[in-house]
Amino acid sequence: MTKQYEIIRKAQPTFYFVGVTTGKSSINQLFPLWMEIFGRPEVKLEGVDCKIHDDPDVYRQIVAQIKYDPNSIGGLITTHKMDLYAAAREMFDGFNDLAKITAEISCMSKTDGRLEGHAFDPITAGQSLNAIIDPGYFGRTGGEVLLLGAGGSSLATVLHLMRQEDPADRPKRITVVNRSQPRIDHMRQMVERQGTDIEMVYVVNNDPLRNNEIMGVLPAHSIVINATGMGKDIPGSPITDAGLFPVKGIAWEFNYRGELDFMHQALRQEGERNLQVEDGWVYFIYGWATVVAQVLHHPLSDELIGKLSAAGEAIRG
Repeated sequence: MTKQYEIIRKAQPTFYFVGVTTGKSSINQLFPLWMEIFGRPEVKLEGVDCKIHDDPDVYRQIVAQIKYDPNSIGGLITTHKMDLYAAAREMFDGFNDLAKITAEISCMSKTDGRLEGHAFDPITAGQSLNAIIDPGYFGRTGGEVLLLGAGGSSLATVLHLMRQEDPADRPKRITVVNRSQPRIDHMRQMVERQGTDIEMVYVVNNDPLRNNEIMGVLPAHSIVINATGMGKDIPGSPITDAGLFPVKGIAWEFNYRGELDFMHQALRQEGERNLQVEDGWVYFIYGWATVVAQVLHHPLSDELIGKLSAAGEAIRG
């Protein structure tokens, strides 16, 4: 099976970062500092850039490299989580439950030579959201959630909200907008399998003016999330400058780098609309820390998260 893949034998432990523009990520400066904190300074980071919705063979080559090279110890996947799972799921020896539920992989790790796929985004999305809102937020405010984009991060956010035991921690309605039908169908199927009392509204749309209209009728205190990759991997924003954010709402930009057009649109309305504007930095820290700890088989304590976060803030400036 290995003959159809070009396996490069690495001289030292290598952690892979699969994305679109990996060279622009802050993790390139942060990773060596984190490896010192983890006590693994010999581990090196290697970025792998793929086109959005790349050829399945590209994803299988990445998985083969990690599976068959002893010094390729694992990696983190952004943007391509669902596509990589679809292309290469038969190459894995096992998955965690969240990977099976979401049909996506954000982490590849190895245990005793077995290649394992993990979906951690529902956990890290929840940790990030909990850092932004207080317990009982939705029950207290009546706010809803608008997700612009239906990829892996959106899927994770929906699953996290569905799983909240206290009804006050679940919005009454989540609206999901995506420019193509397949990812909407994928999310709908996951929601129907799991079951929820949240009203789910799915919209296939590629017109930012229509997104303005959808956002414009949200109740006060609603959360609007840019999960499209626009403003980082591709230019622009899913809304126009004329779009009005909900009064006293939260504008959450899942990206933390790039042009961040959506976030700047929200910042221009921050005072007038009494908005809380957040970027994806906390999500970035939690997401990377969880995956690195899994790949290195290192426990992730609150104390360790604190050290990793402090190193990140130093890099961020």
